Amino acid sequence: MKTIQFRHVCILTVLAALLYSAGCSKTYYSAMEKVGIHKRDILVDRVEDARDAQSDAQEQFKDALEQFGAVVKIENTDLKQAYERLSSEFESSQKAAKNVSDRINKVESVADDLFVEWEDELQLYKNQDLRQASAEKLKYTHKRYQKMLASMRRAEKSMAPVLSTFQDNVLFLKHNLNAQAIGSLRSEFSTLKNEIDLLIKNMNDSIDTSNTFIAELKQ
Repeated sequence: MKTIQFRHVCILTVLAALLYSAGCSKTYYSAMEKVGIHKRDILVDRVEDARDAQSDAQEQFKDALEQFGAVVKIENTDLKQAYERLSSEFESSQKAAKNVSDRINKVESVADDLFVEWEDELQLYKNQDLRQASAEKLKYTHKRYQKMLASMRRAEKSMAPVLSTFQDNVLFLKHNLNAQAIGSLRSEFSTLKNEIDLLIKNMNDSIDTSNTFIAELKQ
């Protein structure tokens, strides 16, 4: 019996995901609610996904910096191999950055829907004290959410200069496969390192803020 129920939940969840991907957000939320998953739960899951995506991106950018440093510090580097390594790291960093942005957008999407619903449902209260308490909780939660989202967007924005610097250097190496090219990249290493250090700091702040928000939502 439990196996049948579990399969039923899985099927509904998959169908709901397909509906959401097709843009039917209302139908998606309705389907999820039928299996006991509400917008608040979805928001928590998506904040966790965005947090994890940022953590993964941190590791990718650290790896990219390490590879960049290895290329510019080793004498007599195989230039073609060096280009291929850096190009691969750049592509992986692009994918990691896109995943972060996608996850943050999904957080913002469900959060907007949640707060609109919460605001609308305040009008359904008959008990004024309960309505006031819910309104205050809404105001507090929205304020905390805005702080978290701002932190996420700040971390997201920090990725742009890193990717730009990385791309410039990969392209330069691609079209100048010679010792002078490696020499030019050496002068860029400190710039890239500083940008990645700032990115990691902003992501750590965002991750901490996300964890606090998640804990508060789960109370």
